[in-house]
Amino acid sequence: MKIKSLEELRKIREEHQEKVSLRDHGEVTGDRIEILIGMATCGISSGARETLNAFVEELKKEKIDNVKVVPVGCIGYCHSEPTVQVNVPGHKPVLYGKVKANKVHEIVEKHIKGGTPVARLELEIDFERA
Repeated sequence: MKIKSLEELRKIREEHQEKVSLRDHGEVTGDRIEILIGMATCGISSGARETLNAFVEELKKEKIDNVKVVPVGCIGYCHSEPTVQVNVPGHKPVLYGKVKANKVHEIVEKHIKGGTPVARLELEIDFERA
């Protein structure tokens, strides 16, 4: 795409600013929820990029602005990629496995909006995480 003017560049920036703001809110404070998407090689090859994009689109569609979507490296559960960790302030982190893009809506509806983790997608962790 060839950009022909500064005004055209500004328009493109405005169109994409909402998506970027969902991924970059700086420090987590107050009631801000974090959604960490495992984006190591195994995650990407299993569909993590599509999962991340689905979260961004779903949050935008639902007009949810207290959530930060963060691409991270290896979460450590390669057998269950794509992996997603949801951090809600004041609650224990929830780790989800095999989160394809088609499961994002359910996580947003039940966990992010409703406050109840989606038990059937949770990974069982038998040790304390750092």
